[in-house]
Amino acid sequence: MFQGLRPRHWTFELAGDRVLTLLLDRAGESVNSLSREVLEELDALIERIRIEPPRAVILRSAKAAGFIAGADVREFRAFAERGETLDAIRRGHRVFARLAALPMPTVAAIHGHCMGGGLELALACRYRIASDDPKTRLGVPEVKLGIQPGWGGTARLPHLVGAPAAFDMMLTGRGLSASNARAIGLVDKVCSAAELPAKATELALRGAARPLAQRVKVWLSNRWLTRQILAPQMRKQVARKADPKHYPAPFAMIEFWRRHGGSVARGLAAEPNSVAKLAATATARNLVRIFFLQEMLKGLGGGAEHGIRHVHVIGAGVMGGDIAAWCALQGFGVSLQDREMKFIEPALKRAEELFAKKLKTEDRIAPVRARLVADVESAKVPEADLVIEAIFENLDAKRALYANLEPRMKPTAILASNTSSIPLTELRAQLAAPQRFVGLHYFNPVAMMPLVEIVRHDGLEPAIEARIAAFAKAIDKLPVPVATSPGFLVNRVLFPYLLEAATLYAEGVPGPIIDRTAKKFGMPMGPIELMDTVGLDVATGVAKVLCPFLGISIPEKLQSMIAAGKRGKKDGEGFYRWQDGRAQKPEVPADYRAADDLEDRMILAFLNEAVACLHERVVDDAERLDAGIIFGTGFAPFRGGPIQHIRDSGAAALKARLQALAAKYGTRFQPKAGWDEL
Repeated sequence: MFQGLRPRHWTFELAGDRVLTLLLDRAGESVNSLSREVLEELDALIERIRIEPPRAVILRSAKAAGFIAGADVREFRAFAERGETLDAIRRGHRVFARLAALPMPTVAAIHGHCMGGGLELALACRYRIASDDPKTRLGVPEVKLGIQPGWGGTARLPHLVGAPAAFDMMLTGRGLSASNARAIGLVDKVCSAAELPAKATELALRGAARPLAQRVKVWLSNRWLTRQILAPQMRKQVARKADPKHYPAPFAMIEFWRRHGGSVARGLAAEPNSVAKLAATATARNLVRIFFLQEMLKGLGGGAEHGIRHVHVIGAGVMGGDIAAWCALQGFGVSLQDREMKFIEPALKRAEELFAKKLKTEDRIAPVRARLVADVESAKVPEADLVIEAIFENLDAKRALYANLEPRMKPTAILASNTSSIPLTELRAQLAAPQRFVGLHYFNPVAMMPLVEIVRHDGLEPAIEARIAAFAKAIDKLPVPVATSPGFLVNRVLFPYLLEAATLYAEGVPGPIIDRTAKKFGMPMGPIELMDTVGLDVATGVAKVLCPFLGISIPEKLQSMIAAGKRGKKDGEGFYRWQDGRAQKPEVPADYRAADDLEDRMILAFLNEAVACLHERVVDDAERLDAGIIFGTGFAPFRGGPIQHIRDSGAAALKARLQALAAKYGTRFQPKAGWDEL
């Protein structure tokens, strides 16, 4: 039936019962994505199907990795740069509309990832079936790129699963498991991966009826009155977490549904223009940039074999214990060492909580639990391929530990330090094999923060750096290589900002005002609350290493608080009082007016140090710097990173504002070398 067609990306199988299976296997790519060529070939196949109709059509992936990861974001960026976004969206709409209009049953057979445009393709089919494999995830993450689903998702999804469930997916970008997708009516059947082809055929031939109660619920949730009532409530909820000026996409989606959500047809007609408008915003441009920065960091770990089977972690505190638990969760054998078992037990308890949260059931938790063992006597050191030191920040203590460790390690093993601030040139001084010593700096909380800094020194063997980058990828972290200077990249850039916030607090500016100002700029958490959360003792310990190098001082107020035992959240009191894990922030008088330069004092201190790090080549380039700061600190993603923000705002203008601050407050604001290069 496809005589004369020679598609590069699609193959087909026509069974004896005249059920046609179209298999997507995008040429030259490890995962399927929807490029212009893929869609054009699908369009040609659909045209032939209309001429010679089979009994049913199944769409499936020929790749083990998954169904479809989404639209080709590389093409999306190119279309946006050329002003062709609207045309690209309309092309996709036309293909999906022709698929939806086929007279015979159509089934999307989903295994693995089914995201964005992939799910929108599935929504254009009459039925959907998904494998129950843990890797199967269905979602519409376009909001993370600053846009709304653009190939029919915003129009079709609320009318399939109901508006509340649809917006829970669209506003968060979260993916659903197959069972959760089945529960809301997103998929019609769930089966094992091995059964997927046969069960998809069965679904195509027999169909599936949606329960009446579900259909009524969906219908009611999209009525005009319902939309007018729910839309303001959703806007209010979203506004608690996002500023519409910074993140317009979620608010645009809600308004789109309020105006056009009465029918799929009206939604489909309005969707292309709505998406194209969002795609033209600075937020979308910067969020797409961040997507590629993330892919770049992932790629750093793809060029070597890490050769690591067993990880030995020394130091069972919050960082060391959580590093050990995370490595076990990712499939590595792990031993955790500390002076006594009583120091390891809390770490094992936290690990159990992590495993329960991530894995849910005992049959999945048990093998992970078995991979993590306590090792007070350090008996596992000779077996380890990687030894991670995560003890307290003290140069002499770390050197003494290395002197004991190194003779017992196998010749191919890597020794890594989780130091957050001590230069590796000082730590390596007495090592016999400094070429196998590297910094591997995690961020707290380990299970949530995606970044690790790979800290280089001039004696590091390149092959060891490559192995550590591959290991970072294997434990689902983003590696950014940095030079060995005090504080490396993230802490060096972050601490002038934190200490300026502490200085403002000491000057009498209320903590909530400081935090509110930073969050208004786009920071995920205010600096006062952040220091309380990290621990004032931890922050001060890092500051003692950094301050002499940076030429700034620790505010006396901060030191006096620590002397009084106020270490922050863990003690119940720091800058704020803490109760049940929440900061009890004092009320600020309604007539309080913050100084006009409050934001500049904090943010320009941050940007000034970022410029210095780029100038001194702490990182290789601006892209890695922006990636490291975004994924290490949460720096306002919609701004694209500190260097991108400087370029967008104008380096000369920001430098002039720093000079004005230096004249008013002192030399800590003097612009550092590198501004003129930008």
